[in-house]
Amino acid sequence: MLLAILLQAAAVATDYGLAIMGAGIGAGLVALGAGLGIGRIGGSAMESIARQPEASGRIQTAMIIAAALIEGVALFGVVVCLLISFLG
Repeated sequence: MLLAILLQAAAVATDYGLAIMGAGIGAGLVALGAGLGIGRIGGSAMESIARQPEASGRIQTAMIIAAALIEGVALFGVVVCLLISFLG
């Protein structure tokens, strides 16, 4: 159903319309990927802390640094998608 709607939109869209649609899909995928990545980091960190409570400080520090790097990459991805949609 969704694929049919997207194909119809692509058939009648101009190049600009395809750029907007691609940017929207790209921004959604970037946000989804960042959410999944941070969720996995958090889950793994909680399991690690449960197994080794004495190392919780180091695990939390590494978790926060990794989450910040993922957020930075996601921010760049969303900004690129927005630039494509506004300047396309």
